[in-house]
Order: sequence, then C-alpha cells, then structure tokens
Amino acid sequence: MAPSSHIFTYTCFIILFASSALPTTNNFIFNGFQGASNLITLTGDARITPNGVLQLTNDTKRDVGQAFFSSPFQMLTNHISTQQTVSFSTTFVFDIVTVGSGGGHGFTFAISPSKTLPGGGCCQYLGLLGNKTNGNFSNHVLAVEFDTVQSLTELRDIDDNHVGIDINSLISNASEPAAYYANTSKKEPVELGSGAPVQAWIDYDGVSKNLKVTIAPVPVDKPRKPLISKAVDLALILKESMYVGFTASTGKLTSSHYILGWSFKINGVAPFLDGSHLPLPPEALQSDNSQGSKILGLKIGLASSIGTLVLLVIVLLILMYLHKRSRLAETLEDWELDYPHRFPYKDLYRATKGFKETQILGSGGFGQVYKGVMPVTGEEVAIKRISNSSRQGVKEFVAEIASLGQLRHRNLVQLQGWCKRDQDLILVYEYMLNGSLDTFLFNNEKTGLLSWNQRFKIIKDIAFGLLYLHEEWGQVIVHRDIKASNVLLDSEMKAKLGDFGLARLYEHGSNPHTTRVVGTVGYLAPELSRTGKASTNTDVYAYGALVLEVVCGRRPIEPTAPPTEVLLLDRVRQCWLQNMLIIVLDSRLGESYVREEVELALKLGLLCSQSDPQARPTMRQVIQYLNGHEKITDDGELVFSEADTWDFVSGSNQSSRGMLSTSSLKGGR
Repeated sequence: MAPSSHIFTYTCFIILFASSALPTTNNFIFNGFQGASNLITLTGDARITPNGVLQLTNDTKRDVGQAFFSSPFQMLTNHISTQQTVSFSTTFVFDIVTVGSGGGHGFTFAISPSKTLPGGGCCQYLGLLGNKTNGNFSNHVLAVEFDTVQSLTELRDIDDNHVGIDINSLISNASEPAAYYANTSKKEPVELGSGAPVQAWIDYDGVSKNLKVTIAPVPVDKPRKPLISKAVDLALILKESMYVGFTASTGKLTSSHYILGWSFKINGVAPFLDGSHLPLPPEALQSDNSQGSKILGLKIGLASSIGTLVLLVIVLLILMYLHKRSRLAETLEDWELDYPHRFPYKDLYRATKGFKETQILGSGGFGQVYKGVMPVTGEEVAIKRISNSSRQGVKEFVAEIASLGQLRHRNLVQLQGWCKRDQDLILVYEYMLNGSLDTFLFNNEKTGLLSWNQRFKIIKDIAFGLLYLHEEWGQVIVHRDIKASNVLLDSEMKAKLGDFGLARLYEHGSNPHTTRVVGTVGYLAPELSRTGKASTNTDVYAYGALVLEVVCGRRPIEPTAPPTEVLLLDRVRQCWLQNMLIIVLDSRLGESYVREEVELALKLGLLCSQSDPQARPTMRQVIQYLNGHEKITDDGELVFSEADTWDFVSGSNQSSRGMLSTSSLKGGR
C-alpha cells in the first residue's frame, strides 16, 4: 500500500477517537456522565448517579428534571440575505425504569434558548413547557418527546407509547407509535417503558429542511428507515444561540428516566457511542437478578461490537476507494498537454464499465472496440483500445490522431478524441447504432435485410468519404484498410468509413498484429507486394473490391468455392466476358433491383480493380460515374490484356489468368 494511504487511514482513526474524547465547539460525546457535572447544567431533581448515569426523574410523584449541555451552540448562519439553520445530529441511549405497576410520564430531547426552563410543568408537560406557555410562538423550542402516558383531551396523544416532534407545543406536529424498521418495510414495536435500554437518533438537514427521528433497542444497529421524517424549516423556530438537553416529568405514577450515553454534532454525524463503557441504571445494579444484568451488559457490548464493525467497514471502503482511484490515476507526459481532444482514462474506464467483455462491439488486428456511455454527458461512443508493446513513435502517433480529429465529413465516422495510458492507445469514435456493413452481408441474423437501394447508396456514401480524404482535406489521407467491417451504418443506414488513416498512422510504432504490408487480404492492390507503399490508387483498388462485395453479397475470397470462383474478381470478370454480368448479383435481392445500377456498379468494381495503378480512376471520377455524369463503355474503359494477376490467397504473382486493364478512360483523367 502507498505511504499516503497509510497516512490517510491513521488520520481517520485519530480524528474519530479524538472527537470522542472531549467536547469541542461543535460536538461532544459522553459514554457515561461520570466527571461531567461541570459540563451539564442540572435543574429540578436531575442528577448524575455515582456510576455515571444521567437521571432526570426518580420515584417522586409530579417530579420534574432538566439537564442541558452548559455551552450554547450556534444554530443559525447568515446565508446571502437570510439566515439558515445549520445541520445537526444527536444520538443517545435512554432507559425508562418503572417500579411497580404503571408509570409515567416521559421525557424529551429539547433545543431551547435557555438551559433552564422554570415554566416546565410535570405530568403531560414532560418538564418542557407549562399550561401557560404551551403553544406560544415565543417559546422558540424544538423537542422530540418519548411519551408513555396518553393525554388524549389536552394534547391529543395518539397512544401511551409514542414518539413525537414538538414545535413550541406539546401537541405534536408529527408522531408515531414507538417502533423501528427491521428492514424498509417490516415495523417492529418498541416498549419505551420496558426497562430495556433504547437508542435514539435525531438528524436535521439544514439544506433539505428535513428532521428525522429513529429509535431501536440497543442490540440493533441504526435502522436505514427512520420512524419519523418531517419537513420543517427550523430557521423560523430557533434562535441563533441555542442549548441542547433533556427534560422529563412524572405524574400520579412514576418512572425513573435515565440517559446512559449522549453525543451531539453540528454539521456532521454524531460520534458513535461506545456501548461497552455505558453505565447501568441503579435499579439494574441493585437487582437480585444478576442474569438480567448480564443480559443488559451483553446487549450493550453487542451494540459496541456492531459499532466497531461499522467503523471497520467504513475504513475498508475508504481504502478500496483509494486503491481504485490509484488504478485509474494517470501520469501525463508534458507533450500530451499540447494535443487537443484528450479524454481522461478514468472517464473511458467508467464509460465501458471497466472495459468489461459484455461491452465489446468487435475485435480486429489492432485491438478491441467497446461500447461506452460517457459518465458526464451520457453520450454513447465507440472506444477502440489498441495495445502496443513499444513506445516508439507514440508521440508522433498521437500528434497525427489529434490532427485527424479535425476531419469533418458526413461519410466519415467522427474521431472524437484519444487517450494514452501506459502501453495502451485508446481512440474514441461516435457510436454507430447499426454496426458494420459486413454483419448485414454475412451475419445469419441480418442477411437479406439490405435492399438494393440501400446497397447502392452505401457504395455512393463511401465514395464521397474517400474523395474527402484523398482530395478535399488539407492533406492527403490514405485509408489503407477499406473493407466491409470498416464501413459502419448509423441509425438511418447512412454509411460512414471508419478507422480512416489508422493503419498508416499506427505504423509509426510497432504492433505484433500487423505486417509491413498493412491491410486485409482480398482488398490488397497487386503493387503493394512490390513496393509496400500505399497510395490513393491502392485505396481505389480496395474500394473496387468492396463494391463487388456489396453487389454480389460474398467476400472477395471464398476458399470453399469452386477453383474458378474462389476470387470474386475473377468470377465477375468471367461473367462480364460471357455477357452474363447480372448473374453474380446477390440472389437474396430476388427481382428487387435496378438492372442499370447493378451493371454500373459491377463495371465500376472491375474498373477500380485494374492491375495497373495508373489505369484506375480517381475517386472524383468514380463519383462522376455513379452520378451518371460519365459512362463506362465496354469498348473503351474495359479492355483485357495478358497481364499478371494477383493471387489474393498467397500474395504471389501469377500469369495463368488475364488481368483487366484499360487503354483509355473516356472523358480523360
């Protein structure tokens, strides 16, 4: 583990345990109240027992007890032109012990402008307010009551065992029978006066203006769902300086109300109470039933263990987060800052769900392509991850990629950006909904879905894209890998050429998946075996092979076909010589085609596949043919000679077949 991670972890422990040691200006914690008499202001019969329990009332009838933290807290802050309530959190363990039958009345956690409430009455007023002050807006009091006697007529209590939120009045603004949620739906009752310790959590969010009250028996961890959730703007209730504490009372029947532990925090979560250090009420210590005391101690100890476990889980989650962040961290070289369109690696990692296999759209010689959803914008993208075993030429590669990112054409897949991390080069493209052309031609699930009109438009679309690369951009871009799998279709079946320039650019480095002659067998021009140099003419040759593939619905090479039909180019050429050109058309089209367009496309494919590079048309001339502005004539443009042919399978020269050539191109070049 990195040293910084150790420091962070130790700091977490120091902060957590330091905050539980002594009260500060915004928080405190009491794991028992022994020695805390100078920090707690006691009124009425409230006292701290010798073993450190805060006792609010005893077995005296009509008794009142109050206990407030001696220092006030700032509860309001100035926010622009108004005052806003701070957030706060408190948790405490209480125990209501009744000797004999019956008992009452209850106690409150209170936030008050004063740490003494002389008007707090007994009985149903719980030591908080009195019959003269109850309901007055000038009280500026917020309380959460834990009531064990029903005062139906005067205070409209819902039952004799409830929890309520009180604002300036003991007529609760919200109340619920005492209970906790074992899960988000199952509600378990809690008997407040059972003599068993209960823990309460009270949380207020000053931003959302929401007050939550949660309770549970001590062995139970804090439930996820609160018992009460109430929207209330306390800025209208509280004053700037307020005291926090407890009030309690008895009536004709009595109960002893005890607080065993208490913590409070402004703008944060109240510190955990250490259950193993909480004291027991005097009745539990004096009980002859020692087994009951052991059970109570066991419950409190279990709560402590759960708290410790929660703390360890939190620390573990922090360490896991730091580890994950370190895995996604990047160290950029200075030159990387000079090139635009760079994506942070962590964004691409999240976009692909960690480059998960289920996100893979396809694989090729240069790497794998993943579908991604960018975390900030939600935009769908295609992310190509190229693994490179050498750092040679990486800077030059990225420079050219950044340059190609400026290309804009409706028939080119948009390169949106790049990223380099360690030995990986990552390219980000626009996402094409309908995938690659080859799936429509050869995938069993999609074959037959392409109409002739769509095929002819695809041939035109790719021609326009290549013309832009060859002639219409500031520099000449040679694609070097034109094939059906690099033709992508958007949601409207518009064809776009993908991976443009990638083969040429990637040659700056070294890649074990490529050879010196870059491209795909079946689309390679014959001269590449002699020179190894790609040009716009070699792109035209590959385009011709693609055109024949689209029209005929079969790959340039079919090893399982009869010997005379292994090469698609040979098959089309022989059919042209026999004046039966139309029979090579993809049979899946049936009778749904335009004969003139089919013959034009096949002749154009043959014309682009000449063995002589200079005999091939330019992409501008190709578009002229496709648009009908120029015509291919059998007696001028298509002429055979005994030239060498190209064996697509072995990559060698042969002279056993005639090669199509041209003596002239009508209209000039």
